[in-house]
Amino acid sequence: MSVTTSHETAISGYPQAVTLSDGRTIDLRMLAENDRDAMVAFARNLPEQDLLFLRVDITRPEAVDNWLANIAAGVTISIIAYDGEQMAGFATVDRTPARWTRRVGELRLTVGHDYRSQGLGRHLSAKIFDIARELGLKKLTANMTPDQRGAQAAFGRLGFTAEALLTDFVEDRNGNLHDLVMMTFDVDGLTDHALQ
Repeated sequence: MSVTTSHETAISGYPQAVTLSDGRTIDLRMLAENDRDAMVAFARNLPEQDLLFLRVDITRPEAVDNWLANIAAGVTISIIAYDGEQMAGFATVDRTPARWTRRVGELRLTVGHDYRSQGLGRHLSAKIFDIARELGLKKLTANMTPDQRGAQAAFGRLGFTAEALLTDFVEDRNGNLHDLVMMTFDVDGLTDHALQ
């Protein structure tokens, strides 16, 4: 299966709807250029604690433009969640173009404050996980700080395990250093001879 075919197959089931535990119906679809302003508005409404640990500052329109360019290039696939006209969250899988890590994808997830503990994070993480597998990725990673326990639990339910704790590895928006937890999932199980 070619990269283009696997990409098209992975996103073919969207848009779709999911129901949260409080009964709200949320629409899931692929992030597109016309979602740019909604994404910036969503990011600007996130609690400051969440903004501290975003990989890029998506409160800046140019950062979202770069994200959209990665989608257009086929490096990134992102699912966005809408409650009516309001963005509620997103999940992303990023692939690296380097040959030796081309089968590795990084999953990221952010849910708006008003949608937490309602199952949206669980829906988004499961959907982006399925897309990553459809793309033929063999190893999936998710990175977070130790205090992001909800994210660790969501990925743990998918079978991810904490593989590394990297001390003072990330710097937040205020210049403070934090540890990074790297969680991984091996789609086909571990195969490297060094682990035997």
